[in-house]
Amino acid sequence: MVYQRILLKLSGEALMGEQQYGIDAIRLADYATEIKSATDKKVQVAVVIGGGNIFRGVQGTNHGIDRVQGDYMGMMATLINSLAIQGELENQGVKSKILSGIAVDPICETMSRKRAINYLEKGFVVIIAGGTGNPYFTTDSASALRALEIQADVIFKGTRVDGVYTADPEKDPNALKYDSLSFDEAYEKGLKIMDLTAFTLCKENNMPVVVFDMNKKGNLLKLLSGEKIGTIVR
Repeated sequence: MVYQRILLKLSGEALMGEQQYGIDAIRLADYATEIKSATDKKVQVAVVIGGGNIFRGVQGTNHGIDRVQGDYMGMMATLINSLAIQGELENQGVKSKILSGIAVDPICETMSRKRAINYLEKGFVVIIAGGTGNPYFTTDSASALRALEIQADVIFKGTRVDGVYTADPEKDPNALKYDSLSFDEAYEKGLKIMDLTAFTLCKENNMPVVVFDMNKKGNLLKLLSGEKIGTIVR
């Protein structure tokens, strides 16, 4: 395998599948199967998932919810999704631990760098919930922070498109795909890969980001094997 320790960033919205809200059981099982394929190859996997299928803090402000309160609600949504992933991983025989940026005893342990690395080295999938534990930070920022903390080789950002394009390929049939980009190029072109805080963390600490289609079965293992799919930003 080209990569030995990865951080897999998933969007909460992706768990909805074809639904309008919540968690689709088929999509959940598919994602767990992809993660299992990596651990079967002895790759250490940490997962950060958003909570947009349940609640997004920024959207809450449009309905009169205080931003800080809304962000904490969003953090709790990531914990719900993390519990769902853990449950499905265990159904497939994959041992996992949830660590959280906010203390939620007895559901999970509090996130710490040493604890996360220790579990990874013991073969657990480490699911990191609760964002950074602070309001005003997205799960993109959390994924960048956690990847650096655990000394991951790369961030794999699983999306529903197969990389980064010049425009939204779902809206513009003439959009062209990038095979690779530098962080500066992505910033100058205004490509919305991650939020600026996450982007800056990755750039300043030389953390590569690979954007790929998580919904296509086998893609995660292809990336781990070195196949050039998706778009790499470094």
